[in-house]
Parts: sequence; C-alpha cells; structure tokens
Amino acid sequence: MAAAAAATMVTPPAMMQGGAAAAGQLAFSQSSYLGLQLPTNSSPLHFTSFNSKSNRNVQLRCQAAAPSSRTTLPQLNVDITGPKKEVRIVERTTVRLALPSKGRMAEDTLALLKDCQLSVRKLNPRQYIADISELKNVEVWFQRASDVVRKLRSGDVDMGIVGYDMVREYGKDDEDLIVIHDALGYGECHLAIGVPSYGIFENISSISQLAAMPQWTEDRPLRVVTGYTYLGQKFLQENGLKHVQILTADGALEAAPAMGTADAILDLVSSGTTLRENNLKEISGGSVLRSQGVFVANKRALLERKEVLDTAHELLERFEAHLTAESQFTVVANMRGSSPEEVAERILNHTNFPGLQGPTVSPVYTKTSGSVKVDYYAIIICVPKPKLYHAVRQLRKAGGSGVLVSPLTYIFDEETPRYRQMLDALKA
Repeated sequence: MAAAAAATMVTPPAMMQGGAAAAGQLAFSQSSYLGLQLPTNSSPLHFTSFNSKSNRNVQLRCQAAAPSSRTTLPQLNVDITGPKKEVRIVERTTVRLALPSKGRMAEDTLALLKDCQLSVRKLNPRQYIADISELKNVEVWFQRASDVVRKLRSGDVDMGIVGYDMVREYGKDDEDLIVIHDALGYGECHLAIGVPSYGIFENISSISQLAAMPQWTEDRPLRVVTGYTYLGQKFLQENGLKHVQILTADGALEAAPAMGTADAILDLVSSGTTLRENNLKEISGGSVLRSQGVFVANKRALLERKEVLDTAHELLERFEAHLTAESQFTVVANMRGSSPEEVAERILNHTNFPGLQGPTVSPVYTKTSGSVKVDYYAIIICVPKPKLYHAVRQLRKAGGSGVLVSPLTYIFDEETPRYRQMLDALKA
C-alpha cells in the first residue's frame, strides 16, 4: 500500500493528553484498522512519521512477521483524526454478541449455538473475542455473566445470552434491556430463601412466618447472605421484612448459618440437595424468581441499527426452530385406506396426534399381479417425545403399520411468534 494513500492519524498518548509529541504521530492506512482481517503474508507496512521539530513528514517502511493463522480483531469505535484534534467516537458497524466465559452456562450456550449450526471460532483459548462463520458481521465477546448484562446496559455490546437471574440482578429493571427469548432450555433453577431446619427456624415454613418472628429488630436484624443484593433487598422489603441486613459472599453460602455469620441465605436452587445436606430448607413464598438461559438485547441498538435487528431475528429463528423440534419426533406409518381423505379422517378423529397443522398423507404404490396400485397411504405427523408410545398405540389401533420414528432437527414456523412479540415490545 502506498504511503500517500488516505490515512487515519493516530495521536500518541502524550499528544492526546496535551503534552509534547515526543515520538511524532503515525498515519496508518485504513486497511490496517482493527476489525479487518490481518494478512497472512509478511508484506511490508508503510507509514508516515510526522516530526514536529522539522515540521515535515518522514516516510518509513516496516517489515513485520505475520501470524501463522488468520484472526479477526475488534473494530475500533474511536477515530483519532489528527494532531491536537479531539477524539471522535464513530458508529460501530459490527454487531456484538456477549456470551458467558466460564461455567456450565458457557458450555450449554456454545452447545446451543452448535446445535443451531452456528460455529463459534476462537483460535486462541486465551482470547476473549471470537467470531461466527455463519454470521459475517458478528463479534462474539466472552464475558463474566454479570458483565454481559452491564455491557448490554452501557451499549458496549448489542445482545447476549445469560441467565435470567443475572438480567434481573444486574439489569436492575432497566427499560433498555429487552428479553427476546426467555426459555433457551438450559440452566434451569430458581432463586430462593433458605433457612436452617433447626433451632428457632424449626417451625418456620413460610415467608410470612419469617417476617413475623419477634427476633428481628432494628438492633438485631435478620442477616441474609447472598450474591443477589438488588433482588434480595427488594424481595424482602416487598414481603414485609423491615429489619434486614444484606451480607455478601462469593460462594459456599450454605455454610454461613451453621457458622453463625448469617441467619438465612438467598441463592440459586436446582434440586435442593445442597440445601438439605447443609440442614437448610426452602420456605413457602420464599422463591424470588425462576431462571434459565435467555437471549437479551439492548433496546436502543435494536431500534437504531438495522443490522442488530436483522441479526437478532436470525438468531431467534434458529433458536426457535431448534428448540421446537428438539421436543418432537417425526412419525411415519402406512395405513390401508380407500382415499387420502378417508385416512386423514381416521387420524384426525381417532387419534390425539394430528400433527402440526394436520397429517401429511401420501399414496404408497405397490405392484400386485403385474399391476401397480395404491392399497396403502403413508401418513407423517409430529409427536411430542414423552407421548411417543401412546401415539404408536393409537396409530396401530387406527390401522397403522410399519411405524418409523425419526428425530427432528428444526421446525420453522411461518413466523416466529417471539419475533412479533419483540417488535411489539419495541413499539411500546
């Protein structure tokens, strides 16, 4: 690339802060911006150094060893236009998707994307940025679950996948957050109060009884240890607990009551085994919310940038199609009949499994005594997985045979209902 090409001036830190330009200013060609793919060949880089003392440009040439693999770096969202000039924020053209970086939620999220034929490519395991080959304009950023929500609120990322508990705790009911898909099918749990099953709590079985205990005063409040300080304070106040002290801890909350450092805990519960093994119990009315993986986005980004809305639409279509199909089997059976209508009537009136809109009925051609004729019709229906055996029995009773069962990969509706709900929410 020629040194005389259009260049973007990059001001050294000293100049940006008002100091002297000790090392001059560098002008790089636009093709060297972050966000574009770096070349794999070791081609020379040309740039211009401005010498403030001589007041002239000096042409420089640099030979750099290129990496052995290709990678995509994040796009700059600032434009530094020249010496002593103000840094100008420029509009980001890429779509940023934030994913959890660690834990079971991270593993299950990547598994979901893979099932939806979306390949997340992270060439270096130490990197926190990746891409998806099927979505050309999307950057994937791996973040802590809490930071996924924080960066959605600030607009640093456009959409993300995270637990609903994180959205509520760190989103703090922000109207700029919109949950696009609220049931991705993994990470199911609930946030609940746990109290000891012994001592003064032995006969406490509900949140109202907990609130009515005379032990809690201004001088001796109920001590609740949790990682959910926003939700915890709000929930306890709404349920009549006036004298409460919220304590924070990073983990092993179940040990706090036994150690005497807290009276109760507020934590995520899956099966309840951990509570029971630590002599704790849930109480009626003590569940704050139910949580699982959700797909969430920045409302302003959806409203103001078409590429964000289009990407959200595609992701939503893929998620819905996969999750709908995941719970169904395709069932094919041969049935004797005089006509497709007669076979369809038997399926619709004598079974509980009509399919999505109705059964698909096709003729089965057989050769008998040298002539081809239709004695059977093949019917195709979708059946919920838990009800498969009931469907097979009903099909046999209706005259079906040769029943074939296959897993489904995707079911694409005419329009994804959640996409229409998202558009309605954006208009509100």
